[in-house]
Amino acid sequence: MSSREHRHPFVPYAVPRLPIDEGLRRGEEFYQELDRRRSVRWFSADPVPLQAIELAVRAANTAPSGAHHQPWTFVATDDPELKRAVRMAAEEEERRFYRDRELPDWHAALDRLETDEHKDFLDTAPWLVVVFAQKHTPTADGPRKNYYVSESVGIACGLFLAALHRMGLATLTHTPNPMNFLTTLLDRPRTERPYILFPIGYPADDCEVPVLERKPLSEALVVRRPGRS
Repeated sequence: MSSREHRHPFVPYAVPRLPIDEGLRRGEEFYQELDRRRSVRWFSADPVPLQAIELAVRAANTAPSGAHHQPWTFVATDDPELKRAVRMAAEEEERRFYRDRELPDWHAALDRLETDEHKDFLDTAPWLVVVFAQKHTPTADGPRKNYYVSESVGIACGLFLAALHRMGLATLTHTPNPMNFLTTLLDRPRTERPYILFPIGYPADDCEVPVLERKPLSEALVVRRPGRS
């Protein structure tokens, strides 16, 4: 063990080393569970406890981040009036996207998902959670610059999504463009920008999802090993 000197507090880190077979079994189990995850646009109105949202945010908080600044804020609401206001504003932006903006390639790519400007799920889902990215974080000494903000917040959102799925909940990564209306409606400071809007709930009994295939491993992974070109 090498001797180290630290200028800041450090503690030992150790986790039990799993036998290879057990590690692979857990990896396969985790993959199979996540492979069942789908984005959902039809939600049940059945209530979801606040504790589930809290647990998912706790999971998101374990994400690595630039300089460990954790440049994110999760804002959750189950207020019907606020959810309706979010829906109205989101649909206004979506109408511009689908009806007014000349984006033929983008519109064609979305065609098989059969999405449109109607966002009923923003009313129906028991919870809306908006993730805000913090370019700067207020501190007692003034604004603190954050680093790798998009990357850090993106990883946190991925863990948040996985935690929801683990609890049997469904969601959708909704990103109306622009999303500045969320800053106003949710009373967030201008140092934060909306990143993703998650409607959260249980899938409706008649929920359907498009028939899609995920990218195969042969396209997603490139392995370079010694002695091979």
